[in-house]
Amino acid sequence: MYQFDKPSPCYIYVIGDIMIDHYIYGNCERISPEAPVQIVDMQREEYTLGGAGNVVKNLIAFGTKTGIISVCGQDEGFEIVGKELGKLNVTDHKMVVDTTRKTTVKTRIVSNKHQLLRIDRENKHYIAEDIAGEIISELKNKIADIKIVIISDYCKGVLSEKAIRDIVNICRENNITTIVDSKDPVLSKYINANIIKPNKKEASIATGIKIVDDKTLFEACKKIATETNCETVIITLSEEGMAVFHEGTLNKIPTKALDIFDVTGAGDTVIAAIAFALLNNLNLIDACHFANHAAAVVVAKVGSATATLQEINDQVGK
Repeated sequence: MYQFDKPSPCYIYVIGDIMIDHYIYGNCERISPEAPVQIVDMQREEYTLGGAGNVVKNLIAFGTKTGIISVCGQDEGFEIVGKELGKLNVTDHKMVVDTTRKTTVKTRIVSNKHQLLRIDRENKHYIAEDIAGEIISELKNKIADIKIVIISDYCKGVLSEKAIRDIVNICRENNITTIVDSKDPVLSKYINANIIKPNKKEASIATGIKIVDDKTLFEACKKIATETNCETVIITLSEEGMAVFHEGTLNKIPTKALDIFDVTGAGDTVIAAIAFALLNNLNLIDACHFANHAAAVVVAKVGSATATLQEINDQVGK
């Protein structure tokens, strides 16, 4: 069982691409006379935070102190992000406004628990240097309270190569652990980060090594570690659990999941759980076991879910 009687007073800060997940729910019983498409009678809609925002939601569920730095457009999405962060009681946040881009919104139309359509509204160009400068200034302002920084890169343009380099360098200078979760196949841009966490597919693409067994898994981990000069590579392996490569040694941790309904957002849960466990003095392997249990909780739910400590401990006891 996991007991965190005295949670760390330090912050885990998240820097990266915040998104809005917009859901439209309705009934679908007719085909349009105008075109061979389904008609959805809308019943309700809801908004929730995705991307780096989902990492924050997971950290809040664990009960840790967290803040976020990201970029939004000068639009309705900016207002929605602020409201959703307010609902989570995340008072320590900075949304830099970039008038050249839209706030990323993913609209999903759902009927009878089936997603019929997704519409994305976003810009993917990298932020300008002055916008990156505001991110770095905010990080410097908060530096005294931060113990771990999670770099959540969904490749929506918030994390330019220069911004990443500056973030990692500032963290190293201040003895802050950096943990990277990225969709970018060029992992060398995260050079000198402490922990790099791709999933199996992302690791294969980034290294050009098709991971089919422990040998190729080891080779992929070693290549990522060499190219990024990171201390640890963690590769999530879906139903096979996860692999931890540290100081030239590979450890595999079996999955804890009993039921898998939806893997949406599981990577965000894993990265948040590892950060939370390390912040609260678990060693690397135990932190990954904790993250595996957390992932087992969320994949048994529908949608981008979170896991509480009670749910994790209940899962441990199964």
